[in-house]
Amino acid sequence: MQTLTLHLPDSLDMTAKEVTMLLATRLYEQGKLSLGQAAEMAGYSKRTFMELLGDHGVSVFNLTEEDLLNDVQNAARYHR
Repeated sequence: MQTLTLHLPDSLDMTAKEVTMLLATRLYEQGKLSLGQAAEMAGYSKRTFMELLGDHGVSVFNLTEEDLLNDVQNAARYHR
């Protein structure tokens, strides 16, 4: 794992842990990190990280609208 040093303005009222969580959350949301990688980066277990994602407005299920529609159509085919 790489180490990154950031210089944040004093006016930014966030702890290093909060900034790390924000970054891990956004990288997960964008598909750049897996759930496990993002949880590790943020310093949480997968379960805890999953629970905290909702606080940041991020769904555990990173599906596009197209993926979701395909899943619904596939489910409808199998339940006929």
